[in-house]
Amino acid sequence: MPVIHFKLPDGTVKSIEGAVGTPVMFLAKDNGIDQILAECGGCCSCATCHVHVAPDWFLKLPEMSEDELNMLEFAEGQDDTSRLSCQLIIAEELDGLVVNVPESQY
Repeated sequence: MPVIHFKLPDGTVKSIEGAVGTPVMFLAKDNGIDQILAECGGCCSCATCHVHVAPDWFLKLPEMSEDELNMLEFAEGQDDTSRLSCQLIIAEELDGLVVNVPESQY
């Protein structure tokens, strides 16, 4: 199974194996990463699962949908490496993906 590395606000890294086809958001929520609020449950309608993808991984990700791009406008601290973790689907090619978890979603 691919491993996703979550860099938490305090600098610690939590590395978690995830099943292919699972959104990164569910992997985070199911493993106690509390900074990922995911208020809409993964429907791409709230931006509270916002993460910053490590720059060396950002261009390897599938392109953002129009909905994700629009929703990111509402994300606190949005930047050029921002993605919604509900829209990042675990694939073998993402083994080793590093996402930086913001301290707050508001």
